[in-house]
Amino acid sequence: MSASSAGGMLEKEDENDAEVRLEDQENINKFGRLNARLYEVRGEKDGLKKKLERIDDASTELMMSSGEKVMIMLGEAFFEASEEEATEFCEAEVDKHQERIDELEEEEEEIVREQKELKGVLYGRFGKSINLEDK
Repeated sequence: MSASSAGGMLEKEDENDAEVRLEDQENINKFGRLNARLYEVRGEKDGLKKKLERIDDASTELMMSSGEKVMIMLGEAFFEASEEEATEFCEAEVDKHQERIDELEEEEEEIVREQKELKGVLYGRFGKSINLEDK
């Protein structure tokens, strides 16, 4: 019985009866783990970019302030600081978050590279019988 590709099933001529070996299953599992990590990396990176935007907004506010004391939030508490101390704090936070974003971008590139290799191996073995694409 064949179904349309819109229904998610393969046409008879697209099916591949290749037996799933242990090596194949390990590659499929590795691809799945990499995919899960890729989503984690992208989520963390997006969150850090939002933090950077908030820090940039705070830095802009500091530049427009009149040189008086400001309040800095550390964790759940606020501390009074000079405008200079607050500016230094913002710069340090930007550096810290940007460094982490750079690390995450490198990890994302490595994951995508590994997934591309696994796709080549798995599609070579199973053809259209396996779907490794995000929808």
